[in-house]
Amino acid sequence: MTAVLHHPRSQQADRIDDLLNRLGGVSPSRVLLRPPPGTATESDVLAAERQGMLCELVEGTLVEKAIGFRESALAGAILAVLRAFVVPRNLGLVTGADGMMRLARGLVRIPDVAFVSWDRIPGRRMPTQPIPGLAPDLAVEVLSVGNTPGEMARKIEEYFEAGVRLVWIVDPPSRTVAVHTSARHSSVLTATASLDGGDVLAGFSLPLGELFAELDRSAAP
Repeated sequence: MTAVLHHPRSQQADRIDDLLNRLGGVSPSRVLLRPPPGTATESDVLAAERQGMLCELVEGTLVEKAIGFRESALAGAILAVLRAFVVPRNLGLVTGADGMMRLARGLVRIPDVAFVSWDRIPGRRMPTQPIPGLAPDLAVEVLSVGNTPGEMARKIEEYFEAGVRLVWIVDPPSRTVAVHTSARHSSVLTATASLDGGDVLAGFSLPLGELFAELDRSAAP
């Protein structure tokens, strides 16, 4: 099980532009003002969800998750393939785009898809808490229009600081996947390549041509 620690970036923001910069240059429209930035807690994350807003918790601030229909379709396809690999082998759990996880004290992230091995889950059973304190082995983020490079760079760093072993950043417009094995090491795969699970999911393979073909689906024969 990965230890849950206080996140080192948490500090007081004197100006809203300072906060937005530290969040990775996200749009102000994604930052909730109630509760005031710097004062939000996990209870506020759950309250926002009940009101139909999916928010992450960063530096005491609720940041609405960037989403989109096409991105959701790709995430769903990845989840289906991962689950078909993980479940028969009973390797752990696969979560979707509302699977909240406490990566550190005061830091809640929501990967679009994630795999968590049984060894990381207390009691090796499905958690009962709405926001369990754990880090997945694999975190998948499907880029939406609202995501910024700074935001994603911060997320990648946070994932690896928390103990995540592998991060996939899926870019629908370019039809590429950036495979991060650490916060500083990555490679980019195109639609002609296959995505594998490395040491995290040995034997897993997903041809990216098949994945990105989801974006071309229609009712036409």
